[in-house]
Amino acid sequence: MSFLTSSPDNSYKPNVSGNTASASYWLNWRVLLCALWVSISMVFSLVLIWRHEDFGKADCRDRDTEQETPGTLYDDETWRPCLKGVHPAWLLAFRVVAFIVLLLMLIVASFLNGGSVFYYYTQWTFTLITIYFGLGSLLSFYGCYEYHNRAAGEKVGNVEVDSERGSYAASEPRDNSIAISMAKNSLQHDARKKANIWGYLFQIMFQMNAGAVVLTDCVFWFIIVPFLAINNYNLSILDINMHSINVILLIGDTALNCLRFPLFRIGYFFMWTIIYVIFQWMLHAFVNIWWPYPFLDLSSSYAPLWYVSVALMHFPCHGIFALVIKLKHFLLLKWFPQSYQCPR
Repeated sequence: MSFLTSSPDNSYKPNVSGNTASASYWLNWRVLLCALWVSISMVFSLVLIWRHEDFGKADCRDRDTEQETPGTLYDDETWRPCLKGVHPAWLLAFRVVAFIVLLLMLIVASFLNGGSVFYYYTQWTFTLITIYFGLGSLLSFYGCYEYHNRAAGEKVGNVEVDSERGSYAASEPRDNSIAISMAKNSLQHDARKKANIWGYLFQIMFQMNAGAVVLTDCVFWFIIVPFLAINNYNLSILDINMHSINVILLIGDTALNCLRFPLFRIGYFFMWTIIYVIFQWMLHAFVNIWWPYPFLDLSSSYAPLWYVSVALMHFPCHGIFALVIKLKHFLLLKWFPQSYQCPR
């Protein structure tokens, strides 16, 4: 399996710079500044989530004005394709295949490199996107069941499709057809139920993955790969695939799904990275071990600059995926104006 992993002679072996478990490593101005950046990012994220998240106010929507908060999420948006003519089974099939592919790659990486593979932010993100597609598959299974019951004319969940109403509507005078259609759409809108905790968790993971995948792949291809190439280190096929297939599958799911992309959920993306950084700090405080990424090393005089730079990178990374969503809305609304049903 040498084609899957780099040879030991040419693989990257980071150096341990100083004793990370000693007090002198942590009690200095560099760590203080880095801790300040992390704290500011954490407060910023928590304020965004507290002010705009909707799962704690699921039933507080104004029934008179039909206003929705930025964090509103309906149950069927987790499994409904973005085009009316596309059966939910297609989204289900894509998510199941994506989950199997990612899970197999994660198992292979763990088998070849051991548990130390989860020392890296890449594998944290890869695990998160695998869980995303696993949960998405379950929600799509549920969605296919809902879709089948609605098509059969049963009242399940949030929409009632009455099979007799079709014949009744056909017999109404033509001048009343618009009023009937408006009343029917109003009934369907009022009957829609908010997503449960699993739906919100799925939506949150979608936006966490969106930013984290872009951040991971950008750091890998634009920082780590040039560094490894200059120093004549080898890259395995598995490393290359793990930093490409993740974004390909996520964009594919984005093209098919009906999920929203409120910008305030960048807070979860920040918190995901903050949790990883705190984990690394706690580990290095007790164990003298090398850093998985050179820019995390607090012994460098450039550490505060690196930390604030990585924090600022979250905005363009999240923004890039937001532009992908905007492009999706623009193109599909232009090509399929009658069947495009994503909330914007």
